[in-house]
Amino acid sequence: MSVPISAVDQPGKRALVDGFFRVVTYLRVSVTDRCDLRCVYCMSPSMTFLPKKDLLTLEELDRICSAFIARGVRKLRLTGGEPLMRRGFLDLVRGLSRHLKSEDLQELTLTTNGTQLARYAADLAKFGVRRINVSLDTLDPGTFRGITRGGDITGVLEGIEAARDAGLNVKINTVALRDINEASLQDLVEWSHAKGMDITLIETMPLGDTGEDRTDQYVPLSEVRSQFEKRYTLVDLPDSTGGPARYVRVSETGGRLGFITPLTHNFCEACNRVRVSCDGTLFMCLGKDDRVDLRQTVRASLSDALLNEAIDGAMRVKPRGHEFVIDRRRQSPTIGRHMSVTGG
Repeated sequence: MSVPISAVDQPGKRALVDGFFRVVTYLRVSVTDRCDLRCVYCMSPSMTFLPKKDLLTLEELDRICSAFIARGVRKLRLTGGEPLMRRGFLDLVRGLSRHLKSEDLQELTLTTNGTQLARYAADLAKFGVRRINVSLDTLDPGTFRGITRGGDITGVLEGIEAARDAGLNVKINTVALRDINEASLQDLVEWSHAKGMDITLIETMPLGDTGEDRTDQYVPLSEVRSQFEKRYTLVDLPDSTGGPARYVRVSETGGRLGFITPLTHNFCEACNRVRVSCDGTLFMCLGKDDRVDLRQTVRASLSDALLNEAIDGAMRVKPRGHEFVIDRRRQSPTIGRHMSVTGG
């Protein structure tokens, strides 16, 4: 298999190509493992967070992101936990925006739960963020409190409106949960499309001990799509936003609906991304525990030579795909780390 022309080495740069000839152009970086919600599919109700000394500094986060951008990453997503809870987060965004101005980076974006968005939306837009994902699993205040273990939906809805007012393109991310929000997914899709927002449905993933039985939570999106097709006309689209979602157009609403199906339809064959956690751990696959310590590397030398060597080594061992499983026979999660560690 030949490497695309866009991935050919340039002077002083080496493209990020893994052992399966997939070119990595998408980096997701968790800036904190902390969050102000405790969603039942993501966190334990009594989480233990990393000591602050173990977190990458803002300067180290910038340095690692910049090293990846120099190697051909064109899309950078900042995640958490909840990224807007990280002290100095806007300073990080402001600094990274220089790569947008130089056109070395095509997109700087983030995934947020929306609780802090009303406060920060205008500044995000000012620093070059054009598109964000907001996690929202229901429009019902009571169901929202249940899913988030005590959260208030009011601030999230206000944050979404503030983001839209600031000119940000908002996409809704929704985890489908059996007997919790399953029956109201169509209402959420219609609400999103009425506001001109895309929405993506996601199967719950077996990451970390959340204190909940995921076999009770899990609903295959093949079932959800079948229910949608009884009410709507779904037209498959070739669209891609750089992630694993497969998209359809809902003819009756005119909006776009995505499906992320890590369990019913493995999406790894075209994987173009890697993840860095807030403590500097590089994960080559969301569903595997293979990892490389970048924190030790960036603290060992002011030169990026060692950092690039570590990244090259990671590319060589990036796996073909994940092995997510949810069934009654497997009581423990496939991966021990929580979703909040790598931001999904």
